[in-house]
Amino acid sequence: MSKKRFKIKIGNSEYIIIGEGTQKRMNAVVDLANSRLDEIKEALPEIDEKKAMMLLAINAISDQLELQEELNKHKESNKGKKKSK
Repeated sequence: MSKKRFKIKIGNSEYIIIGEGTQKRMNAVVDLANSRLDEIKEALPEIDEKKAMMLLAINAISDQLELQEELNKHKESNKGKKKSK
């Protein structure tokens, strides 16, 4: 897949992202990021934009690690089931 340039806006900042995804996927990513950013700002009304963006990034990485751990457990569980057959 060829790389494309996407102009996005998360919070009050605009970015140019270069990637292999589709516009539809990038829109979904931006919508989710802005939604999560709004949740952070609602929970912490005094937080500045830079800190809110950092929390957004940390939360996204934490979510990714959690999903990876679940996937790894699922793979290990399936390996055990295949061996016992």
